[in-house]
Amino acid sequence: MSLQLFSPDFQEGQPIPRKFSCDGLDASPQLDWKDAPAGTACFALIVHDPDAPAGDWVHWVLYNIPMEVTRLAEGIPPEKELRNGTLQGRNSWHQIRYGGPCPPGGTHRYIFTLYALDSKLKLEAGAERREVLHAMLGHILAEAKFMGTYSRNN
Repeated sequence: MSLQLFSPDFQEGQPIPRKFSCDGLDASPQLDWKDAPAGTACFALIVHDPDAPAGDWVHWVLYNIPMEVTRLAEGIPPEKELRNGTLQGRNSWHQIRYGGPCPPGGTHRYIFTLYALDSKLKLEAGAERREVLHAMLGHILAEAKFMGTYSRNN
């Protein structure tokens, strides 16, 4: 088996419910994963919208998620460091939090990518995606992708 990422809140390739968007509560959805490879020390998660007019838009960055964690509960608070030691980075709004889908119009794809890493990242809370990706180089054991869509007609 290989690393798998999924959500009880929506299915792969299907619409993300409104409550997880800027039109709703802007709460993060529950995410679950399984089948991490041997040697996994921690996880990182990056959520982005490749269809954004301004270019690839980052909605959420989490890293140093402890290896024993297999679920992110719905509604993760906007804190630099969670109780379990997980660190949150900055999204494209320059905020340390989940920012839900909020396309200016049309249907966009939101890619959730979970990385299994062989060591913790030596980064402070608040790192941007590019810093996290750079720190992960040579440390990625596996990755899993999960995609949802969101539509707005403005």
